[in-house]
Amino acid sequence: MASVLLVLSIALVAALFMSYTVGVNSNSAPVAPAVGANALSVLRAALLVGLVAGLGAVLQGGRISETIGKDLVTGVTITPLAAAAALVTAATLITVGNSYGYPIPSAFTVTGAMIGAGIALGGGFAVHEYAVILGFWFAIPIVEGILAYGLARGLRSDAIPDDVGIPALAGAVGYALANIQLTIIPTESGAQGSVARFVAARYHLVSTRLVGPYTVGMVLVSAVVGIAALGTTRLLLRRDETAGIDQFLIALGLVVVFTSGGTQVGLATGPLETVFESDLRLSSIYLLALGGGGILLGAWTRGPRLIQAVSNEYASLGPRRSIAALIPAFLIAQLAIVLGIPISFNKVMIASIVGSGLAANSSGGGVSGRKVGYTVGSWVGSMVGAGILSFGLYYGLHAVPGLA
Repeated sequence: MASVLLVLSIALVAALFMSYTVGVNSNSAPVAPAVGANALSVLRAALLVGLVAGLGAVLQGGRISETIGKDLVTGVTITPLAAAAALVTAATLITVGNSYGYPIPSAFTVTGAMIGAGIALGGGFAVHEYAVILGFWFAIPIVEGILAYGLARGLRSDAIPDDVGIPALAGAVGYALANIQLTIIPTESGAQGSVARFVAARYHLVSTRLVGPYTVGMVLVSAVVGIAALGTTRLLLRRDETAGIDQFLIALGLVVVFTSGGTQVGLATGPLETVFESDLRLSSIYLLALGGGGILLGAWTRGPRLIQAVSNEYASLGPRRSIAALIPAFLIAQLAIVLGIPISFNKVMIASIVGSGLAANSSGGGVSGRKVGYTVGSWVGSMVGAGILSFGLYYGLHAVPGLA
């Protein structure tokens, strides 16, 4: 019994450290444009990032956490020892990489580590799940680049005034927000629901189905939220265009931070999903709260320095191209949550920034083929390396008397 508690303690500490690392590294970029535009101070930005990302982790992190903990291997249930092996491997690789200036992508490292530990446990490869995940990962830079490029070109065009284009984008974001999945709104099937679905059902709005479970009533609720966002943003821009754009940047950045928390917490909590449910008999909401607390702590203690550094880069990007980069990142990350696909949020932001930046430099001279190759190589290397090390660590720990 004492050995089981020791293994579980190690896994919990590793999960907390992973969530802390996520809080430091993965949630600062979305508010950097507002800081770079002097619309938000660094300390206030760090405070908001911690609170909003932690909230996003609790309210949206469940789906990806389940994928990490249950769907990456077949035929076995992840044990505390396997979870500990995966988390220690991933946390160690990320820490060592950061210490030597080689950022290790968290999503790929944790995914590889969980596969390695699960295979060592006797599980099989979930080939279909890997195909979906890899397909999504490789589609991200293409889809985001196109979206960000198109939005940036539109916002920079003289044919579309700012007090028309930016409110329209705010309306689209509002519409999407009404449909994001939240753990506090369960559906009849037990899955996560949305504000649009809850309101439409609560007030018995038109229940005619359009696509799958999406109804006319949900469209009406979403449209009301979108129109409210559009109208508010338009009023802000008409009162003071520069201040209005800055305020929209702050709001949009926090929306993306919320989404980032929802996508990243599962990387820390996923390995412990079955442990909490089967061994501890606790709801996964407690696990998400642990991860959200680690994210909040990381954002508050180390976030200000990173926000300051990143904001200097965003200052040259400008508010319009920043908006064009943030919206696709929000949409793609929310789609990842719906599908339960673990993603590297920093890679999502980079893809959007590249696409937005190309709108100002259509020659594409700033996109290095060598850098692209290095990035893809780091994905593959981190996954394969983490899988091998986690596999070996599990066998090493399993051989220790009393830990098996």
